Amino acid sequence: MLLIGFASVWDDPQNILIMPVNLSNSIQKESGRLSSSLPAIQIAADRIAATILQGTHGRRQAGLGDSFWEFRPYQQGDPVSRVDWKQTAKRSVPYIRENEWELAQSTWIWVDQSQSMNFKSRPELPDKLIRAIVLALALCSLLIKGGERVALLGSGVPPVSNRSSLNEILEILMSPPQSNAGTPPNGENLPKNAHVIVISDFLFPTEKLEKIIRSMASKGIKGHMLQIYDPAEDNFPFSGRIRFDGLENEGSLTFGRAENIQAEFTRLISNHRNSVTTIAQSLGWTCTNHGTDQRPETALLALYNSASDQSGNHSYA
Repeated sequence: MLLIGFASVWDDPQNILIMPVNLSNSIQKESGRLSSSLPAIQIAADRIAATILQGTHGRRQAGLGDSFWEFRPYQQGDPVSRVDWKQTAKRSVPYIRENEWELAQSTWIWVDQSQSMNFKSRPELPDKLIRAIVLALALCSLLIKGGERVALLGSGVPPVSNRSSLNEILEILMSPPQSNAGTPPNGENLPKNAHVIVISDFLFPTEKLEKIIRSMASKGIKGHMLQIYDPAEDNFPFSGRIRFDGLENEGSLTFGRAENIQAEFTRLISNHRNSVTTIAQSLGWTCTNHGTDQRPETALLALYNSASDQSGNHSYA
């Protein structure tokens, strides 16, 4: 039986599920709706209070991590006051000086773009990948509105804090996946004490996941894992003769009475999710689950609270 990302195939052509190609506009609209639906007054109050207590950047603690990290090219929206004029004089474009605390106190987000994320069991549901991208973009929007810095883990783009960067973030999330898109980077280029958000269905071996998260945790990196699943992966509603095709070249399996494997499938998928949660908790991370048939606001709230708790700000319920 296939555990990793399945797609059901019926004889009726109307039941074949096809992923839309151009989704940028709908994702932007939906993520904007999500971020604006959370209590804006509470978000602003938390951020303002944290800024007063901790300094102008909201997260900085005096005396920690002020060491130089790197120079990077100036980006639209960067304050002119942060331009390093000595470096700029040596180069053809303005350069910004990054300090270690600025990178460490940023939120780094990774979205699983593997083929198993391109699954939905019903036409009215979003693909797991689309829901993941919507949540990631909405979280970036919320954090930037609060004066935070965000980056996509593995993109090579440094953390940003201006709303004009949201379009670039979306373009990266919508770009063709790389060959290793199914597992998050091990965070070797992240500074210690960074905060990471991982959004995935985690339908890959837990041994690989544990190795990656352990590598991050050993550097003091904290994070949150959001497990996204389609409802069919939760309750296995199939019956009768059905062929299941693996979305990641695992092959196909045909069952004359699919309902006969429901109990075993739900047991395996439950054990797998519990293993993911155990890995997170054992290494000081947090983990929540989210079905694509559920309200996305609930998942977004968990992600936002995770980033807020890590920075020492007040989360809300």
